[in-house]
Amino acid sequence: MDRRFANGTVNAAQTGSGPPLVLMHSLLSDRASFDRIVPTLSESFRVVVPELPGFGQSEAVSGGLAAVADRMAGAVDDLADGEDVIVLGNGYGGFVALQMAIRHPNIATRLVLADCGAAFSEPGREAFRAMAAASAAKGLAAITDVAMRRLFAPEFQQAHPDLMRDRREAFLKTDPGVFRAACEALAGLDLRPQLGQVKVPVLVVVGEYDEATPPPMSHELAAGLPQARLKIIAGCAHVPQLQAPQAFLSAVGDFLGRR
Repeated sequence: MDRRFANGTVNAAQTGSGPPLVLMHSLLSDRASFDRIVPTLSESFRVVVPELPGFGQSEAVSGGLAAVADRMAGAVDDLADGEDVIVLGNGYGGFVALQMAIRHPNIATRLVLADCGAAFSEPGREAFRAMAAASAAKGLAAITDVAMRRLFAPEFQQAHPDLMRDRREAFLKTDPGVFRAACEALAGLDLRPQLGQVKVPVLVVVGEYDEATPPPMSHELAAGLPQARLKIIAGCAHVPQLQAPQAFLSAVGDFLGRR
């Protein structure tokens, strides 16, 4: 069932009952990237999977990642209905969740930050600049292969042609302007000086073979947060919840407090 939050600006799917758990998707994917774990999580939680601003039916917002985080904080506060909330973000959704927790310290009681970080290396920044430039010049189709490689290793792509077809189609539905703005925001991001402001417990999770946000970024993130632990999911890339859902659920289950 879809619902709208933050004065109708954020569209989200909601299922299950229990304490609220919010799942925020990556830049190169969409909310369907959580489809393989939602059924299990909804046995213990009221799972809310929003479309981030500018994706799907959610309204875009100008002002960079901080504005996106503020919009999502409004949505989380709205959907919480007075209950404690856990937020899990993957990739871009993880950066949004981290920025949100910095800017709105009481918005969540726990965070799971999957395959993200606090700042990119210079090669990582340049990769975002290159994707933004190529998409502006030639359209998203020109960078689809690059985007898929950042999500999944070639061997996984070859073994799962139907899934890859679905993921390519989802990526090509992304609003090009929203995509470029997100790339530019991530290329300039450095949240390392503010990590100490995140006082809630955090589980940092990363796929062993993540090329988009490599494991050293997660090591740095976990080390900079006051209450964080790190788990590496073997054999996975940037969206482990889609690539190996049971391994992902096992990695986060104790932290989430699943029944």
